Amino acid sequence: MALRVAVVGSGPAGSSAAETLAKAGIETYLFERKLDNAKPCGGAIPLCMVSEFDLPPEIIDRRVRKMKMISPSNVEVDINIEKEDEYIGMCRREVLDGFMRDRAAKLGAKLINGTVYKLDIPTSANRPYTLHYADHSDGSAEGVMKTLQADVVIGADGANSRVAKAIDAGDYNYAIAFQERIRLPQDKMAYYEDLAEMYVGNDVSTDFYAWVFPKYDHVAVGTGTMKVNKADIKNLQAGIRARAAKRLEGGEIIKVEAHPIPEHPRPRRVVGRVALVGDAAGTVTKSSGEGIYFAAKSARMCAETIVEFSNGGTRIPTEDDLKVYLKRWDKKYGMTYKVLDILQRVFYRSDATREAFVEMCADKDVQKLTFDSYLYKTVVPANPLIQMKITAKTIGSLLRGNALAP
Repeated sequence: MALRVAVVGSGPAGSSAAETLAKAGIETYLFERKLDNAKPCGGAIPLCMVSEFDLPPEIIDRRVRKMKMISPSNVEVDINIEKEDEYIGMCRREVLDGFMRDRAAKLGAKLINGTVYKLDIPTSANRPYTLHYADHSDGSAEGVMKTLQADVVIGADGANSRVAKAIDAGDYNYAIAFQERIRLPQDKMAYYEDLAEMYVGNDVSTDFYAWVFPKYDHVAVGTGTMKVNKADIKNLQAGIRARAAKRLEGGEIIKVEAHPIPEHPRPRRVVGRVALVGDAAGTVTKSSGEGIYFAAKSARMCAETIVEFSNGGTRIPTEDDLKVYLKRWDKKYGMTYKVLDILQRVFYRSDATREAFVEMCADKDVQKLTFDSYLYKTVVPANPLIQMKITAKTIGSLLRGNALAP
């Protein structure tokens, strides 16, 4: 019997998994409740994602080559990408997600416009899972209730994953992101042509950062904070609006968005023949809050594991087979997550340490190390002399930060 895989959620994670499975000739069902969904998101993607996932240039709104880091006392540090062929891509999620979803469907994944409400767990080995869903293909919000059976299920349905709840995957800590899309006058928009801004300070985020990221014809202005501080999110958004007021003057709010951001992997990411990927698994990084690349990459690695251990779809993989995906993931990216976790703990805990963080960003070696790690998704080791210099500069900046903080 041919293997059947159901992928729930068609963001970068779900679509990446479905594409990999469909290319291998595996019977794949891709669920998406809202085909025109525009997920609230900063929308930054690293250069390596463009090549790895074969993304066409037209889905990238802006090629950011300049970053401006702004400290609590409004010290500005300019960071430039020096290589002409390197950049940070800025995308609108409705455009990126739509492209990846449509490509998966063209390659053979069966796209279902439906909301999955329940997942029945089989009581014996190799029996199928049953997905209960509302089919919205008739255009109605309520939809028509239907069922589908699958041998393997991939949960790519975000931070509030119903698939994760069905397998009792456990909870994780999360942050709340709040964002306004603001259309600026042409002269103000020209300033952000290839520039993005990051602001730090207790006034804009208690434990994260705030941002102004350029899009096609507007900027995304937002902030994030851990759920324990979520009652303050609107005050923090007012803080970033105030800090960036001169650059946003004359702007018109065209959309207001909010969403949860996972801050830690779920306790269980594979249970039986169900695997979680992307936000559902908790693959967002600390410090940077980046999730798009890691969502797509985790899903691709999961799907590749399914293809490998199912012998191209001719056998049903086991839980142990699926857990190979987690072992490979943790081996490849575990150090990246640890480093970014440490950075967040050290530099985001007070305005003094944030001042130190921004001061450090002025160092060219720090900039190169940071951009190489971000653009190519590896923790790039510096030579010992540079590493010693960066360590000494970190300590010095932390000490001076106490004096510089407002």
